[in-house]
Amino acid sequence: MNAAIQDPAVRRCAWCAATPRYTHYHDTEWGFPVADDRALFEKICLEGFQAGLSWLTILNKREAFRRAFLNFDVVKVARFDDDDIARLLGDAGIVRHRGKIVSTINNAARAIELREEFGSLAAFIWQFEPEHADRPASITPATLQTMTTSPQSIALSKALKKRGWSFVGPTTMYAFMQSVGLVNDHVENCHARAAVSKARAGFTPPA
Repeated sequence: MNAAIQDPAVRRCAWCAATPRYTHYHDTEWGFPVADDRALFEKICLEGFQAGLSWLTILNKREAFRRAFLNFDVVKVARFDDDDIARLLGDAGIVRHRGKIVSTINNAARAIELREEFGSLAAFIWQFEPEHADRPASITPATLQTMTTSPQSIALSKALKKRGWSFVGPTTMYAFMQSVGLVNDHVENCHARAAVSKARAGFTPPA
C-alpha cells in the first residue's frame, strides 16, 4: 500500500480513516469508473450484502466472498443449487444471510438476461449516469448526508426490480453508483477527487 496512506497531511473523505485497507479502497477504487461486467456484478452483490452493515465489514470479507461465489462469475453463480446455499450458509467468512445469498443467485440469472438484452451489464448500468446539471455544485460532508438516494438511483432500482432483481433498493443503488464511478462523491478537499475526475473525463461509457 502507498506510504501516503499513513500520511496525516493527505486530505481524504472522513469515512475511510478506520483502517489502512479502508483508506486504500478509498484512494484506489471508490469512485473510479468501472465498465467490467464481473466487477459491476460483484459490487451490486456486495452492496446488497452490506444492507444493515458497514462497508468495512464487507470489505474485510471480500476475498472470502469472491471464493464463495466463484469470483462472481454470473454463469457459475446462476447454477448454484440448494447444496451451494447450504455451503454458503456454513461459510463463516461471508455474511450468512439466506435471503441475500438466494438474492445473489437470482441476480446472477437476471444479469445474464440483461447481458443478452443490452450487450453487457455495463451498458445497462451506465444509462443511469446523471447529467452534470443534476449534480450538486459542491460535494461537502453536509451535502453527502442529504444524498442517500438520487433520481437516478431510484430509476435504476425500479428498472432492476422490474427485471426481477432483489436487494437493489434506491439507497443500495446510490452506494453502488458512488462506488463504481457513475458519480464522484469524494468531497472537495479530498486528494482522490481530482484523480477520479480525471479518470471519469477519460472514460467512455459502454453503449
